[in-house]
Amino acid sequence: MTLSSSDRVLLGDVLKRVSRSFYLTLAILPQAVRTQIGLAYLLARAADTIADTGELDDPVRLECLQELKRQLGQDDPEWTRIKKIQEQVIAKQANPDERRLIEKLESCFRLYLKCNPVDRAHIAQVVSVLIGGMEFDLQQFSQASGRQVRALPTVQDFEYYTYSVAGCVGEFWTKMMCAHIPGMRRWDQATMIPLGIRYGKGLQMVNILRDLSQDLKQGRCYIPDLLLKQVNLSPEQLLDPSSSQTFRPLFRQLIQEARDHLDQGWRYTMAIPRLEIRVRLACMWPLLIGIRTLQALSVSEQVLQSDQSVKIARRDVYGIVAATGLTGGCGVVGTAYWGYWRKRIV
Repeated sequence: MTLSSSDRVLLGDVLKRVSRSFYLTLAILPQAVRTQIGLAYLLARAADTIADTGELDDPVRLECLQELKRQLGQDDPEWTRIKKIQEQVIAKQANPDERRLIEKLESCFRLYLKCNPVDRAHIAQVVSVLIGGMEFDLQQFSQASGRQVRALPTVQDFEYYTYSVAGCVGEFWTKMMCAHIPGMRRWDQATMIPLGIRYGKGLQMVNILRDLSQDLKQGRCYIPDLLLKQVNLSPEQLLDPSSSQTFRPLFRQLIQEARDHLDQGWRYTMAIPRLEIRVRLACMWPLLIGIRTLQALSVSEQVLQSDQSVKIARRDVYGIVAATGLTGGCGVVGTAYWGYWRKRIV
């Protein structure tokens, strides 16, 4: 695939400004998959920007998301409809980096059309599933606010949500790597895809637990109401830090579930051939950051404090990248770090 100067800007500066820590992972990937993974991220991030543009009414956000999904399913996108999405969102989007991404949405589609048909199908599938998760989120938490906290009703809703906003990425990632990375073409996808799904779900659970207090302030509770009732709590009671002790057993249960998912993600990572160093590192880093964050959450006494957020220090992230990068994604080094923090989850 030949990239234009516009494509390189899209996959460079534009992506870097909206990708947060993912840019680190993308930068280490082999060139054979970097464009496709980067493009899928940009399209998903554009959808997320639409979903998070709070100045837009919910029906308008849903309409834009559905239109974006429709256009991905067409061999010949309708440019006027893509421009209409841009016009509706740009006018209401205050964040300059996210606004710039929406301004580049047409460029994203032109790069999408340069991909081969199989890659386009994989990208369309994963972005469509991700958009489905965003639509589900908007419908569940329509007009949510801190005055009334809504929770996902059932465990099945929670499982669907964690799959549709993260687990599906593990499936997409596996298919793309097997298609383009020589050392992974013999992977048994029937075995590895479920592990990849659990990898993604585990990282999303870490995000949910980490962002719990901030989500509650916005009227959102991703912990199922059914589980809260088992410990005699309502979603609104989680706004009160004094509920921490009552909530602690359920929080610990969710931490253990997230850890179990991440364990399967580590199995997935260690199955990547050692010679595919870049792919292995790209999978190692989010997991090692995730297990470190999960450990910090497990010992925190402030999980319901709305002004507190459990995050690992930037120097710790750099330490993970340096230690694993300098040793070429060595499984012994990575597993030693993994085991050290895993054992300290309480």
